[in-house]
Parts: sequence; C-alpha cells; structure tokens
Amino acid sequence: MELALQKYGSYEKFEQATGGNLLTKTRIWYHVKKYMEKEGCIGEIVVHLTDDLLSRASMTVVNSRPTLTINISTAREQWLEGMLRHEIGTHYFRGINNSHQPWGSCGSRKKHGLRPINPTEEGLASIHSVLFRKDPTLWRAALLYYTVYQASRMSFSQLFHNLGRFVHDPNTRWDYCVRAKRGQTDTALPGCFSKDQVYLDGILKILRHRDKIDFQLLMALGKVSYEDVERLKGVALMDHVRIPHFLQDQVRYTEQLHKIMEVNQLTDEELCSIIPEHVTFDGRLCC
Repeated sequence: MELALQKYGSYEKFEQATGGNLLTKTRIWYHVKKYMEKEGCIGEIVVHLTDDLLSRASMTVVNSRPTLTINISTAREQWLEGMLRHEIGTHYFRGINNSHQPWGSCGSRKKHGLRPINPTEEGLASIHSVLFRKDPTLWRAALLYYTVYQASRMSFSQLFHNLGRFVHDPNTRWDYCVRAKRGQTDTALPGCFSKDQVYLDGILKILRHRDKIDFQLLMALGKVSYEDVERLKGVALMDHVRIPHFLQDQVRYTEQLHKIMEVNQLTDEELCSIIPEHVTFDGRLCC
C-alpha cells in the first residue's frame, strides 16, 4: 500500500492508471464472451450485470446453474480479464474439477481429512486477478486486510476517517467500511467481519511455497488446500479435469509469480519470517 501511494499518490490514481476506463455493458459482454471462448465454456455459465453488488463480481449457483454476477461500476478495461480469471478460471474450474474427485461431497471431504479450502482458494484466485498486469501491485488485497484489522479496533466513523489516507473517494471508502463492518449489530463499536483478510493471507502463503506447488495439479484436484496436494494426487481422478488457458504454459506462469514478488518488493526471506513452518497433525512440515 505504501509503495502504491509513493508511485500513484492515491487509490483513485492507481485505479485509473492500472485499471483504465470503465467499460460499457456492450464491451463487458464482448470481453466475457471472448474469455469464455478461450476457456471453452460458452453456454455453461449464466452472466448477470448489475451495479448493486458489494464486491466486483461473484460466482454462485442459482437454480442449479453456475452464475457469474459482474459489478458494472467497477469493470475496468485492464482489470476485467483478471476478474474473469478469478471467478471463472479459478473458482468455476476448481469447482468443476472438484465434482469429479472422490472428495467431491462434504462427507467425503471429512473422510479424506481435507483441510479448509481457504486461504488457498481465494489466495489463488487473487493471484490470478493480477496475473499478466503490467503493474501487479497487490493493493486491493492489502487494503481489504488492513481495513478488517482497523475495523476490529475502530468504530465505523473512525474507520471511514482512517481509510482517507489511502482512498479519497467517499463512496469507495464507504464500500470498504461496509464490507468490514457487515454483520455488526452496533457499528459504533470495534468489530469486524474478518473474511476479507483471507485474500492477502492466501496470496502470501502461496507465494511462500510457489516453488513447491504444482499449480496445474492444484487446479486439477479441485477445492483443496495446497497443503493437501501431495497426499491426494495418488487417489485423484484425472480423466475429466479442466485446466484454464493461462495455466497451460507453466514457465510463463512461474515468471508472472516472480514478477508479483518483485513489484510488491516481497522476498523469500520476508515470507519465511512471517509464515514460519510448523509440524502438522500427520507429522509433515508445512506453512
């Protein structure tokens, strides 16, 4: 966040410089169609456009159909494909792959002793959001994490004032505050909805172990933690797995992970210090 402020001055300037102009509905439909063609999933997903969504997009199941809802008020020309990699290329494809695996149901997840899918799920999706950007600064993930932390210590009004250093636009600031304070019965008291910290948490854990993770296998196994991949690969069913186009070239993918590290001035030494190894219940060392 400090790096982004030094470079751009404010979130609004960062948004304009790296995201570009807002897209019309026609252009959004065009880009969504082109992306679905690349992934071979035309006709599989219902798409809704709205300006009444707290997040930038969401992938849900409505009437048994996978449904992508896009917030048109945040759909920018240089960010839209990243959002599609996040929602379709990560969440949707991992969901499809998960349905073919022995752990595809809640009961079977317990049987196989699977760890929770987060922070891997949202961390991986968040990495894919900034993959291939000219400037993959992790501003949004960091700001969401920061906002939740401050919300745990501040009232809504104090939080709104505090975020002013990073976000000048009052409407954007309001949205961040609402996300962090949702569910609180009295927003004048300290308290937060902590889920939004999972994005940065997941990003850092995945980057910490990027050299050990088989990302194609992580995608193929479905809704699993990166910590479970080695243990599960021997019993996985690989006949019908789908790998998104941006993961086909693993060399290029690895280069992009290095670029994310470099641009955000993250080092392996720093990641090791903030994410130490510990022994898991089955005796293995992991993050």
